[in-house]
Amino acid sequence: MTSNPYQILGVSRTASDAEIKSAYRKLAKKYHPDLNQGRKDIEHKFKEITAAYDLVSDATKRARYDRGEIDESGQERGFRPRGGDPFGGMGGGGAHRTRRAGNPFGFGGGMGVDDLFSEFFNTARQGSSRGGFEEEKGADVLYNVAVPFTEACLGVKKRINLQGGKTIDVTIPAGTEDGHKLRLKGLGAAGARGAGAAIIEIKVTPHPTFKREGNTIHLDVPISLPEALTGSTVTVPTLDGSVSLRLPKNANTGTVMRLKGKGVPTPKGEAGDMFVTLKIMLPETGTEDLAATLEKWAKKHPYNPRKKPGWS
Repeated sequence: MTSNPYQILGVSRTASDAEIKSAYRKLAKKYHPDLNQGRKDIEHKFKEITAAYDLVSDATKRARYDRGEIDESGQERGFRPRGGDPFGGMGGGGAHRTRRAGNPFGFGGGMGVDDLFSEFFNTARQGSSRGGFEEEKGADVLYNVAVPFTEACLGVKKRINLQGGKTIDVTIPAGTEDGHKLRLKGLGAAGARGAGAAIIEIKVTPHPTFKREGNTIHLDVPISLPEALTGSTVTVPTLDGSVSLRLPKNANTGTVMRLKGKGVPTPKGEAGDMFVTLKIMLPETGTEDLAATLEKWAKKHPYNPRKKPGWS
């Protein structure tokens, strides 16, 4: 097995400090003994990696090593510690390694993976002669929450179960659209520099009849032929309940009526409008009598709606 610290870390002799740090971090995570319990070969590999990093991450030691003044263990050329252990007493017999100056990891003493990397980030924050990694904040965690159409428009509170068994009540603001994300700081994954955020992504359930365009709601309302002719009053659903709507006499399919303030509320408390489009629907039964009546009427009152201007 090679004792060349550059080869152990998998970097070239001209590697930058950042490249060396990145290589070491990946290897230290992979070969940490707590993740490979009972593997003596992995334990020895970890010791080699740590010793190699201790040497080449220190600018002074690295320069002296490159000039051939010290060997892979950091000793003057021609000198080896008693027992011939190139890693300064790290191996064999259940011995453990204490932390040396300039080395961000102390191996042994029951230190686990979380402790090891916590120690690593603390060292980076305090600074060393070779510089350190930036501290890392915990990762953000994404949660998808389904919200019915009307609740998303009007606003609602939802109870959400987070990782770790924590439950919180989240306010979904009025006017929330599909795909909108709420960021809750400090409720994500834990990290050395604090927890990340919980990202709540809203999935708005489509409504069977309401259609939304910005803060405007559109609704097709079916009406009967008598209602269209006589100008009846019909009940129309809105986001916050039903209202009575008086139809104009002789209303045609496609007639649009406006309900002011019955659209989607804005953050300022105002609301858009609702536009109702009338659709004349013929009955499913009894059409024979209706057809006979209309046939007599049509003979007395012939007309062709396709002769209106604009129809080609």
